[in-house]
Amino acid sequence: MTLSNDDLMHALGGTMTVPFHATGVSIDTRTLQPGDLFVALQTATGDGHEHVAAALARGAAGAMVHRQHDLPDDAPLVVVGDTLAGLTALGAYARSRFTGSVAAVTGSVGKTTTKEMLRLVLSASGRTSAAVASYNNHWGVPLTLARMPPDDDYAVVEIGMNNSGEIEPLAMLASPDVAVVTNVESAHLGRLGSLEAIADEKASIAKGVMQGGAIVLPQDSPFFDRLRAAAGSLRCEAFGSGNLLSVDEGEAGSDVAARIGGRPVRFRLAAPGRHMVANALCALTAAHALGADVEAGARALAGFAPVAGRGSRQPIQGGRATLLDESYNASAASVRAALGVLALTPARRRVAVLGDMLELGDHSRAEHEALAPAARGSADLVHTCGRWMRFLHEALPDDRRGLHEPDSAALAAALPATLRDGDAVLVKGSLGSRMRLVVDALTAMPGHG
Repeated sequence: MTLSNDDLMHALGGTMTVPFHATGVSIDTRTLQPGDLFVALQTATGDGHEHVAAALARGAAGAMVHRQHDLPDDAPLVVVGDTLAGLTALGAYARSRFTGSVAAVTGSVGKTTTKEMLRLVLSASGRTSAAVASYNNHWGVPLTLARMPPDDDYAVVEIGMNNSGEIEPLAMLASPDVAVVTNVESAHLGRLGSLEAIADEKASIAKGVMQGGAIVLPQDSPFFDRLRAAAGSLRCEAFGSGNLLSVDEGEAGSDVAARIGGRPVRFRLAAPGRHMVANALCALTAAHALGADVEAGARALAGFAPVAGRGSRQPIQGGRATLLDESYNASAASVRAALGVLALTPARRRVAVLGDMLELGDHSRAEHEALAPAARGSADLVHTCGRWMRFLHEALPDDRRGLHEPDSAALAAALPATLRDGDAVLVKGSLGSRMRLVVDALTAMPGHG
């Protein structure tokens, strides 16, 4: 992609100190590529203006700033009133010149995995760009849009939320041709107050869909009718158990026969668990709604592999044990799904290592205690950490109850010594529970790999 001097001025207005053009957009000097426009965002975690000089030294074509921060007069800058507003304007400009079709994915669980599957499926039909990692918030969505090559065939945007009212403006910005809701679960229950409110927030993605577009909804959700009603006159495509003809599940993945858009397809998915099958059906249904080649997309799913923190597996203890890394995030639904995968995994002993599920508010104790049947049925031993996982720890029978520590750092220090040859170890928790510390401790063990 190229953003010319005229493109930048048309999108941003502001003042340009020195004319330049950019071949990419970056907000992080650690991943910046030569030729990028560096956007100096100011957030709660840091001020990008402090890194403008480093960005230019690393080869940035120029920087978008809202103040000049000890820079020479000839530094190539676009000076705007606010860099977040500028990034949003740049995203809107990129969307306006994009000639392909856009899919936007939201949902309580599985957004990033579905987005990655959809990227793979659509790539079988044409050039496809997609959001990096979980870039799904007020800066991640415009950044994704700003990076879209204008002549690609498809783009996949991920839209998330923490509070009510956040999805609609991002959906309006992305203006998708097809919107996707993966599911409605209890993630963020503490902030929105009820599952109905969560469903309404997810459904608000429909307000951004382009005229003549479609929405893809989970037919097995108890909120399907509510989501469908909120979609109004949009064409609706449903995915779920009604698509399935057969599923052969195993510890390494699933062989699936399904019907998408009235046509039978078969695919191999090298990612175990029925939730992964549901994500694949969602992606294929979205591809059908976009008019892509579903059969080619189904074949492409053979190349899908879970990413780190979202179901990837790797050997530890010199190959004598297996790690299932689900450390990136957690909700009640995703914990149960991950425990189901653990149950499918061949092992002498199945070990679950669970950190707190956050943002559940007054429902926190009940949501954690309610995991006990799934944990008891899937794991031989359950280690826990955090304020809320103590309630799961106490709800387990003695023969399933492992360590409980106040936080992930303490559990990371204590856990490696408890492992045995032949263990399969699942690690999962909300991002704020920092379960990555446990993964790092396990993969740093002597003999890892």
